Amino acid sequence: MKTVIRCPWVTEDKIYINYHDEEWGVPIYDDTKLFECLTLESAQAGLSWITVLKKRGHYRKVYDGFDPKKVASYDDQKIEALMQDTGIIRNRLKICASINNAKKILEIQQEFGSFSSYLWGFVGRKPIRSQFESLGDYPSKSNLSDLVSKDLKDKGFKFIGSTIIYAFMQAVGILNDHTISCFRV
Repeated sequence: MKTVIRCPWVTEDKIYINYHDEEWGVPIYDDTKLFECLTLESAQAGLSWITVLKKRGHYRKVYDGFDPKKVASYDDQKIEALMQDTGIIRNRLKICASINNAKKILEIQQEFGSFSSYLWGFVGRKPIRSQFESLGDYPSKSNLSDLVSKDLKDKGFKFIGSTIIYAFMQAVGILNDHTISCFRV
């Protein structure tokens, strides 16, 4: 049996393996999926990614499939309901940021036609392919993530520092950071 070589951050957890093998680094152009990824990356701050992955299905349910229009309309009652929901990360700042960010995505859609057009415009609509060999090669942020984070902050987004944006860009395929030995290259 042939051994499959994956990126060095992948654990033996089936959820992690499936995420790596099927999703991570695959370009996403759909605004709803991009909003989902941004929200989940923001929710992950200070926690492990596997924690978020295990809660993702429930997030999709309670966040109305990450429809930015629906999330943008959440009121105090919905915030309180989310704060009581043990199936998500119950951090008021992160929940409020996700609602704020949904509103900001709607504004970007008006200005740029789509959130996707806006984001992919930073890289000329083509993924950036890295040449990492080991776990130690992965940065936590870059000049590009600094630029995107700053621009998002200038547009009123919350909970989107450069490290979160770097991980987000990896997740949605703007950055293809699979190591050169990974079967996904």
